[in-house]
Amino acid sequence: MKIGTLVVLAGMAAMMLGGCGQGKYERIGLPGETGALAETVEIRIGEPGGNRDQEDGGHGQAGQEGGDRDQEAGQEGGDQKQAGQEDGTQEQAGEDGEITLLFGGDVYLSDHVLGAWEAAGGIQGVLDEGYRQVIGQADYFMVNQEFPFSSRGVQAPDKQFTFRLPPERVEIFGQMGIDGVTLANNHALDFGQEALLDSCAVLDEAGIGHTGAGENLEEASREISLELSGRKIAVIGATRVIPVSTWAAGNHHAGMLATYDPAVLLERIRQLKQDHDYVMVYVHWGIERDQMPQEYQRTLGRQFLDAGADLVVGAHPHVLQGIEYLDGKPVVYSLGNFVFGSSIPRTMLLEVTIPAEGREGELKLRVIPGTSSAGYTRMHQEPEALEEFYRYLEGISFGTVYGNDGTVIRDRHGQ
Repeated sequence: MKIGTLVVLAGMAAMMLGGCGQGKYERIGLPGETGALAETVEIRIGEPGGNRDQEDGGHGQAGQEGGDRDQEAGQEGGDQKQAGQEDGTQEQAGEDGEITLLFGGDVYLSDHVLGAWEAAGGIQGVLDEGYRQVIGQADYFMVNQEFPFSSRGVQAPDKQFTFRLPPERVEIFGQMGIDGVTLANNHALDFGQEALLDSCAVLDEAGIGHTGAGENLEEASREISLELSGRKIAVIGATRVIPVSTWAAGNHHAGMLATYDPAVLLERIRQLKQDHDYVMVYVHWGIERDQMPQEYQRTLGRQFLDAGADLVVGAHPHVLQGIEYLDGKPVVYSLGNFVFGSSIPRTMLLEVTIPAEGREGELKLRVIPGTSSAGYTRMHQEPEALEEFYRYLEGISFGTVYGNDGTVIRDRHGQ
Protein backbone atom coordinates (compact mmCIF):
# COMPACT_ATOMS: atom_id res chain seq x y z
CA MET A 1 0.00 0.00 0.00
CA LYS A 2 1.32 3.46 -0.84
CA ILE A 3 2.62 5.25 2.23
CA GLY A 4 0.10 7.84 3.20
CA THR A 5 2.38 10.47 4.62
CA LEU A 6 5.84 11.83 4.12
CA VAL A 7 7.15 14.22 6.72
CA VAL A 8 10.18 16.21 5.65
CA LEU A 9 12.05 17.61 8.62
CA ALA A 10 12.63 21.00 7.08
CA GLY A 11 11.61 24.63 7.22
CA MET A 12 9.60 24.75 4.01
CA ALA A 13 8.85 28.45 4.26
CA ALA A 14 12.50 29.29 3.61
CA MET A 15 13.09 26.79 0.83
CA MET A 16 13.04 29.11 -2.14
CA LEU A 17 15.36 31.66 -0.62
CA GLY A 18 18.65 29.85 -0.59
CA GLY A 19 18.71 26.65 -2.65
CA CYS A 20 20.41 23.67 -1.08
CA GLY A 21 21.66 23.85 2.44
CA GLN A 22 20.37 27.21 3.66
CA GLY A 23 19.22 26.03 7.08
CA LYS A 24 16.49 23.92 5.57
CA TYR A 25 17.10 20.59 7.20
CA GLU A 26 17.13 19.16 10.67
CA ARG A 27 20.58 17.67 10.87
CA ILE A 28 21.57 14.49 12.66
CA GLY A 29 25.11 13.26 13.08
CA LEU A 30 26.26 9.70 12.72
CA PRO A 31 27.81 8.10 15.81
CA GLY A 32 31.32 9.36 16.38
CA GLU A 33 31.16 11.67 13.39
CA THR A 34 32.51 15.16 13.25
CA GLY A 35 33.21 17.52 10.43
CA ALA A 36 31.69 18.33 7.09
CA LEU A 37 30.07 14.97 6.34
CA ALA A 38 28.28 14.53 9.65
CA GLU A 39 24.87 15.71 8.50
CA THR A 40 21.92 14.18 6.70
CA VAL A 41 18.47 14.88 5.36
CA GLU A 42 15.96 12.77 7.20
CA ILE A 43 12.55 11.81 5.86
CA ARG A 44 10.26 9.73 8.01
CA ILE A 45 7.66 7.57 6.30
CA GLY A 46 5.18 5.18 7.89
CA GLU A 47 6.75 4.94 11.32
CA PRO A 48 5.85 1.86 13.34
CA GLY A 49 2.47 2.21 14.96
CA GLY A 50 1.46 5.07 12.66
CA ASN A 51 -1.20 5.13 10.34
CA ARG A 52 23.99 10.96 -24.88
CA ASP A 53 21.72 11.27 -23.82
CA GLN A 54 18.76 10.37 -26.01
CA GLU A 55 19.17 13.99 -26.48
CA ASP A 56 16.94 14.71 -29.37
CA GLY A 57 15.92 17.40 -26.92
CA GLY A 58 12.34 16.26 -27.36
CA HIS A 59 11.63 18.70 -30.17
CA GLY A 60 8.70 18.21 -32.51
CA GLN A 61 5.06 17.21 -32.38
CA ALA A 62 4.23 14.88 -29.51
CA GLY A 63 1.31 13.39 -31.41
CA GLN A 64 -1.88 11.93 -30.01
CA GLU A 65 -0.57 8.58 -28.78
CA GLY A 66 -0.88 9.53 -25.15
CA GLY A 67 -3.75 11.94 -25.56
CA ASP A 68 -6.41 9.37 -26.39
CA ARG A 69 -5.52 7.02 -23.52
CA ASP A 70 -6.84 6.79 -20.01
CA GLN A 71 -9.18 9.77 -20.14
CA GLU A 72 -9.85 9.49 -16.44
CA ALA A 73 -8.21 12.02 -14.15
CA GLY A 74 -5.15 9.81 -14.35
CA GLN A 75 -3.18 11.02 -11.35
CA GLU A 76 -3.28 7.94 -9.13
CA GLY A 77 0.43 8.00 -8.36
CA GLY A 78 0.74 11.67 -7.44
CA ASP A 79 -2.74 12.57 -6.28
CA GLN A 80 -3.26 9.61 -3.95
CA LYS A 81 0.04 10.25 -2.25
CA GLN A 82 -0.67 13.96 -1.95
CA ALA A 83 -4.06 13.28 -0.43
CA GLY A 84 -2.45 11.12 2.20
CA GLN A 85 0.09 13.79 3.03
CA GLU A 86 -2.54 16.45 3.39
CA ASP A 87 -4.82 14.52 5.74
CA GLY A 88 -1.85 13.53 7.91
CA THR A 89 -2.61 9.82 7.97
CA GLN A 90 0.14 7.23 8.31
CA GLU A 91 0.03 3.63 7.17
CA GLN A 92 2.25 0.62 7.73
CA ALA A 93 4.44 -0.14 4.72
CA GLY A 94 2.94 -3.21 3.11
CA GLU A 95 0.33 -5.53 4.57
CA ASP A 96 2.95 -7.72 6.23
CA GLY A 97 5.46 -4.99 7.02
CA GLU A 98 7.50 -5.50 3.87
CA ILE A 99 8.84 -2.30 2.30
CA THR A 100 8.66 -1.60 -1.41
CA LEU A 101 11.05 0.85 -3.04
CA LEU A 102 10.79 1.70 -6.71
CA PHE A 103 13.58 3.05 -8.93
CA GLY A 104 13.21 4.56 -12.39
CA GLY A 105 15.91 5.69 -14.79
CA ASP A 106 16.53 8.99 -16.54
CA VAL A 107 13.69 11.52 -16.57
CA TYR A 108 13.65 14.63 -18.76
CA LEU A 109 10.44 16.52 -19.47
CA SER A 110 11.18 17.04 -23.14
CA ASP A 111 8.93 18.76 -25.66
CA HIS A 112 7.54 15.34 -26.57
CA VAL A 113 6.64 14.64 -22.94
CA LEU A 114 5.18 18.09 -22.34
CA GLY A 115 3.18 17.84 -25.55
CA ALA A 116 1.74 14.47 -24.53
CA TRP A 117 0.92 15.81 -21.05
CA GLU A 118 -0.81 18.90 -22.40
CA ALA A 119 -2.71 17.05 -25.14
CA ALA A 120 -4.15 14.58 -22.63
CA GLY A 121 -4.79 17.19 -20.00
CA GLY A 122 -2.73 15.41 -17.35
CA ILE A 123 -0.33 12.67 -16.42
CA GLN A 124 -2.41 10.03 -18.22
CA GLY A 125 -0.76 11.30 -21.39
CA VAL A 126 2.72 10.54 -20.02
CA LEU A 127 2.30 7.34 -17.99
CA ASP A 128 -0.22 4.59 -18.56
CA GLU A 129 -2.52 3.29 -15.85
CA GLY A 130 -0.36 0.23 -15.26
CA TYR A 131 2.74 2.20 -14.34
CA ARG A 132 0.73 4.72 -12.35
CA GLN A 133 -0.75 1.94 -10.24
CA VAL A 134 2.66 0.37 -9.60
CA ILE A 135 4.07 3.74 -8.54
CA GLY A 136 1.05 4.46 -6.36
CA GLN A 137 1.49 1.17 -4.50
CA ALA A 138 5.20 1.64 -3.76
CA ASP A 139 6.41 3.12 -0.50
CA TYR A 140 9.02 5.33 -2.16
CA PHE A 141 9.70 6.13 -5.83
CA MET A 142 13.02 7.59 -6.99
CA VAL A 143 14.40 8.59 -10.41
CA ASN A 144 17.35 10.38 -11.97
CA GLN A 145 16.39 14.00 -12.73
CA GLU A 146 18.30 14.83 -15.90
CA PHE A 147 17.84 18.64 -15.84
CA PRO A 148 17.47 21.57 -13.43
CA PHE A 149 14.21 23.30 -12.51
CA SER A 150 15.06 26.98 -13.04
CA SER A 151 14.49 30.07 -15.16
CA ARG A 152 17.94 31.46 -14.43
CA GLY A 153 21.53 30.70 -15.26
CA VAL A 154 23.97 30.80 -18.15
CA GLN A 155 24.02 27.97 -20.67
CA ALA A 156 27.11 25.76 -20.44
CA PRO A 157 29.48 26.56 -23.32
CA ASP A 158 30.61 23.95 -25.84
CA LYS A 159 27.96 21.46 -24.71
CA GLN A 160 25.83 19.86 -27.40
CA PHE A 161 22.72 19.29 -25.31
CA THR A 162 21.62 21.47 -22.42
CA PHE A 163 18.35 20.98 -20.54
CA ARG A 164 16.30 23.22 -18.25
CA LEU A 165 12.63 23.33 -17.18
CA PRO A 166 10.72 26.22 -15.56
CA PRO A 167 10.04 25.66 -11.86
CA GLU A 168 6.28 25.31 -12.29
CA ARG A 169 6.80 22.07 -14.21
CA VAL A 170 7.62 20.35 -10.93
CA GLU A 171 3.88 19.68 -10.69
CA ILE A 172 4.39 16.93 -13.26
CA PHE A 173 6.78 15.19 -10.86
CA GLY A 174 4.05 15.31 -8.25
CA GLN A 175 1.57 13.79 -10.68
CA MET A 176 4.09 11.08 -11.56
CA GLY A 177 4.32 10.15 -7.88
CA ILE A 178 8.05 10.89 -7.61
CA ASP A 179 9.23 10.98 -3.99
CA GLY A 180 12.96 11.50 -4.50
CA VAL A 181 15.59 12.19 -7.17
CA THR A 182 19.31 12.02 -7.67
CA LEU A 183 20.79 15.19 -9.15
CA ALA A 184 24.25 13.69 -9.70
CA ASN A 185 24.51 13.62 -13.48
CA ASN A 186 25.91 15.43 -16.51
CA HIS A 187 22.98 17.87 -16.88
CA ALA A 188 22.29 19.27 -13.41
CA LEU A 189 24.70 22.15 -14.10
CA ASP A 190 23.70 22.78 -17.71
CA PHE A 191 22.79 26.33 -16.67
CA GLY A 192 25.31 26.81 -13.89
CA GLN A 193 25.24 26.90 -10.14
CA GLU A 194 22.29 29.29 -9.94
CA ALA A 195 20.06 26.87 -11.79
CA LEU A 196 21.28 23.91 -9.74
CA LEU A 197 20.50 25.65 -6.46
CA ASP A 198 17.15 26.83 -7.81
CA SER A 199 16.37 23.21 -8.60
CA CYS A 200 17.19 22.13 -5.06
CA ALA A 201 14.88 24.81 -3.70
CA VAL A 202 12.04 23.88 -6.05
CA LEU A 203 12.29 20.24 -5.03
CA ASP A 204 12.41 21.21 -1.36
CA GLU A 205 9.26 23.27 -1.65
CA ALA A 206 7.53 20.42 -3.49
CA GLY A 207 8.49 17.94 -0.76
CA ILE A 208 10.64 15.86 -3.11
CA GLY A 209 13.86 14.49 -1.63
CA HIS A 210 17.14 14.93 -3.49
CA THR A 211 20.71 13.74 -3.21
CA GLY A 212 23.99 13.93 -5.12
CA ALA A 213 24.31 17.71 -5.59
CA GLY A 214 24.31 20.87 -3.51
CA GLU A 215 25.95 24.14 -2.68
CA ASN A 216 29.15 22.44 -1.50
CA LEU A 217 30.64 18.99 -1.01
CA GLU A 218 28.95 18.61 2.34
CA GLU A 219 25.52 19.17 0.79
CA ALA A 220 26.28 17.08 -2.29
CA SER A 221 27.34 14.16 -0.07
CA ARG A 222 24.08 14.18 1.87
CA GLU A 223 21.83 11.18 1.40
CA ILE A 224 18.09 10.76 1.56
CA SER A 225 17.36 8.93 4.81
CA LEU A 226 14.10 7.04 5.16
CA GLU A 227 12.38 5.35 8.07
CA LEU A 228 9.91 2.72 6.90
CA SER A 229 8.27 0.19 9.22
CA GLY A 230 11.12 0.35 11.68
CA ARG A 231 13.82 0.07 8.99
CA LYS A 232 16.32 2.86 8.28
CA ILE A 233 17.30 3.18 4.64
CA ALA A 234 19.80 5.57 3.06
CA VAL A 235 20.00 6.38 -0.64
CA ILE A 236 22.95 8.44 -1.89
CA GLY A 237 23.57 9.75 -5.40
CA ALA A 238 26.91 10.21 -7.15
CA THR A 239 28.26 10.59 -10.68
CA ARG A 240 31.24 9.45 -12.68
CA VAL A 241 30.09 11.45 -15.71
CA ILE A 242 30.69 15.21 -15.72
CA PRO A 243 31.84 17.33 -18.68
CA VAL A 244 34.44 19.35 -16.74
CA SER A 245 36.07 18.92 -13.36
CA THR A 246 34.55 22.14 -11.99
CA TRP A 247 31.14 20.42 -11.95
CA ALA A 248 32.33 18.41 -8.95
CA ALA A 249 31.31 19.99 -5.67
CA GLY A 250 34.05 21.43 -3.50
CA ASN A 251 34.28 22.74 0.01
CA HIS A 252 33.32 26.22 -1.16
CA HIS A 253 31.45 25.78 -4.44
CA ALA A 254 28.31 24.07 -5.66
CA GLY A 255 28.30 20.93 -7.72
CA MET A 256 27.85 17.17 -7.59
CA LEU A 257 29.31 14.30 -5.62
CA ALA A 258 31.77 12.95 -8.19
CA THR A 259 33.18 9.46 -7.92
CA TYR A 260 36.02 9.34 -10.41
CA ASP A 261 38.03 8.89 -7.22
CA PRO A 262 35.54 6.98 -5.07
CA ALA A 263 37.23 7.70 -1.72
CA VAL A 264 34.67 10.24 -0.48
CA LEU A 265 31.70 8.11 -1.52
CA LEU A 266 33.17 4.93 -0.06
CA GLU A 267 33.74 6.65 3.28
CA ARG A 268 30.23 8.05 3.17
CA ILE A 269 28.81 4.56 2.58
CA ARG A 270 30.74 3.24 5.58
CA GLN A 271 29.41 6.06 7.76
CA LEU A 272 25.83 5.53 6.64
CA LYS A 273 26.01 1.82 7.31
CA GLN A 274 26.69 2.54 10.98
CA ASP A 275 23.11 3.61 11.64
CA HIS A 276 21.11 2.46 8.62
CA ASP A 277 19.82 -1.03 8.00
CA TYR A 278 20.22 -0.61 4.24
CA VAL A 279 22.39 1.67 2.13
CA MET A 280 21.71 2.12 -1.58
CA VAL A 281 23.79 3.97 -4.17
CA TYR A 282 22.30 5.58 -7.27
CA VAL A 283 25.23 6.30 -9.60
CA HIS A 284 25.56 7.98 -12.99
CA TRP A 285 28.12 6.05 -15.04
CA GLY A 286 28.85 4.11 -18.21
CA ILE A 287 28.89 4.87 -21.93
CA GLU A 288 25.86 6.20 -23.76
CA ARG A 289 24.09 3.64 -25.97
CA ASP A 290 26.30 0.81 -24.71
CA GLN A 291 24.21 -2.10 -23.43
CA MET A 292 27.13 -3.64 -21.54
CA PRO A 293 28.83 -2.04 -18.53
CA GLN A 294 32.40 -0.86 -18.68
CA GLU A 295 34.89 -2.75 -16.57
CA TYR A 296 35.21 0.27 -14.28
CA GLN A 297 31.48 0.03 -13.52
CA ARG A 298 31.90 -3.54 -12.34
CA THR A 299 34.93 -2.52 -10.28
CA LEU A 300 33.19 0.45 -8.69
CA GLY A 301 30.06 -1.59 -8.06
CA ARG A 302 32.05 -4.12 -6.08
CA GLN A 303 33.80 -1.33 -4.15
CA PHE A 304 30.47 0.23 -3.20
CA LEU A 305 29.13 -3.12 -2.02
CA ASP A 306 32.32 -3.95 -0.13
CA ALA A 307 32.05 -0.61 1.68
CA GLY A 308 28.59 -1.57 2.94
CA ALA A 309 26.08 -0.76 0.19
CA ASP A 310 23.27 -3.28 -0.18
CA LEU A 311 22.22 -2.24 -3.69
CA VAL A 312 23.76 -0.24 -6.54
CA VAL A 313 21.50 1.27 -9.20
CA GLY A 314 22.90 2.95 -12.30
CA ALA A 315 21.85 5.36 -15.02
CA HIS A 316 23.33 7.45 -17.88
CA PRO A 317 23.70 5.07 -20.86
CA HIS A 318 20.07 5.85 -21.86
CA VAL A 319 19.64 2.16 -22.59
CA LEU A 320 19.20 -0.79 -20.30
CA GLN A 321 22.21 -2.63 -18.94
CA GLY A 322 21.99 -5.91 -17.08
CA ILE A 323 22.00 -7.02 -13.46
CA GLU A 324 24.78 -8.81 -11.61
CA TYR A 325 25.09 -10.19 -8.09
CA LEU A 326 28.47 -9.68 -6.44
CA ASP A 327 28.96 -11.63 -3.23
CA GLY A 328 25.21 -11.95 -2.96
CA LYS A 329 24.34 -8.27 -3.45
CA PRO A 330 22.89 -6.77 -6.65
CA VAL A 331 24.23 -4.19 -9.07
CA VAL A 332 21.69 -2.90 -11.60
CA TYR A 333 24.01 -1.29 -14.13
CA SER A 334 21.52 0.92 -15.99
CA LEU A 335 17.78 1.51 -15.84
CA GLY A 336 17.93 3.44 -19.12
CA ASN A 337 15.43 6.20 -19.90
CA PHE A 338 12.04 6.14 -18.21
CA VAL A 339 10.38 9.38 -19.31
CA PHE A 340 12.52 11.26 -21.76
CA GLY A 341 12.39 11.90 -25.53
CA SER A 342 10.45 10.68 -28.49
CA SER A 343 11.29 6.96 -28.41
CA ILE A 344 12.38 4.49 -25.72
CA PRO A 345 12.23 0.96 -27.15
CA ARG A 346 12.88 -0.70 -23.78
CA THR A 347 12.52 0.68 -20.28
CA MET A 348 11.76 -0.74 -16.85
CA LEU A 349 11.14 0.11 -13.25
CA LEU A 350 13.07 -1.71 -10.55
CA GLU A 351 10.99 -2.87 -7.59
CA VAL A 352 13.00 -3.58 -4.43
CA THR A 353 11.28 -5.41 -1.57
CA ILE A 354 12.88 -5.18 1.88
CA PRO A 355 11.96 -7.78 4.53
CA ALA A 356 9.85 -6.62 7.43
CA GLU A 357 11.56 -5.64 10.67
CA GLY A 358 12.69 -8.69 12.59
CA ARG A 359 12.84 -10.88 9.50
CA GLU A 360 16.06 -11.86 7.82
CA GLY A 361 16.51 -12.26 4.11
CA GLU A 362 17.96 -10.73 0.99
CA LEU A 363 16.46 -7.88 -0.96
CA LYS A 364 13.97 -9.16 -3.51
CA LEU A 365 14.18 -7.53 -6.93
CA ARG A 366 11.59 -7.40 -9.70
CA VAL A 367 11.78 -5.62 -13.05
CA ILE A 368 8.64 -4.08 -14.54
CA PRO A 369 9.15 -3.75 -18.31
CA GLY A 370 7.76 -1.10 -20.61
CA THR A 371 8.28 1.01 -23.69
CA SER A 372 7.72 4.62 -24.74
CA SER A 373 6.98 6.67 -27.83
CA ALA A 374 5.85 10.23 -28.47
CA GLY A 375 6.39 11.08 -24.79
CA TYR A 376 4.05 8.32 -23.53
CA THR A 377 5.52 5.51 -21.41
CA ARG A 378 3.47 2.36 -20.97
CA MET A 379 3.93 -0.91 -19.13
CA HIS A 380 4.14 -4.14 -21.11
CA GLN A 381 1.13 -6.36 -20.52
CA GLU A 382 1.31 -8.77 -23.47
CA PRO A 383 2.88 -12.17 -22.64
CA GLU A 384 4.92 -12.20 -25.85
CA ALA A 385 6.36 -8.74 -25.19
CA LEU A 386 7.20 -9.66 -21.60
CA GLU A 387 8.91 -12.90 -22.63
CA GLU A 388 11.00 -11.09 -25.26
CA PHE A 389 11.98 -8.45 -22.72
CA TYR A 390 13.08 -10.95 -20.07
CA ARG A 391 15.13 -12.97 -22.57
CA TYR A 392 16.78 -9.77 -23.81
CA LEU A 393 17.66 -8.72 -20.26
CA GLU A 394 19.08 -12.15 -19.50
CA GLY A 395 21.32 -11.79 -22.55
CA ILE A 396 22.95 -8.63 -21.19
CA SER A 397 23.00 -9.68 -17.51
CA PHE A 398 25.54 -11.68 -15.53
CA GLY A 399 24.24 -14.86 -13.93
CA THR A 400 20.64 -13.76 -13.52
CA VAL A 401 17.37 -14.99 -14.99
CA TYR A 402 13.89 -13.51 -14.78
CA GLY A 403 10.67 -15.12 -13.72
CA ASN A 404 7.33 -14.72 -15.47
CA ASP A 405 6.49 -11.80 -13.18
CA GLY A 406 9.90 -10.14 -13.61
CA THR A 407 11.40 -11.49 -10.40
CA VAL A 408 15.19 -11.41 -10.56
CA ILE A 409 16.67 -14.85 -9.88
CA ARG A 410 20.33 -15.77 -9.54
CA ASP A 411 20.92 -18.86 -11.68
CA ARG A 412 23.34 -21.65 -10.83
CA HIS A 413 26.21 -19.65 -12.34
CA GLY A 414 25.43 -16.53 -10.27
CA GLN A 415 27.57 -15.62 -7.31
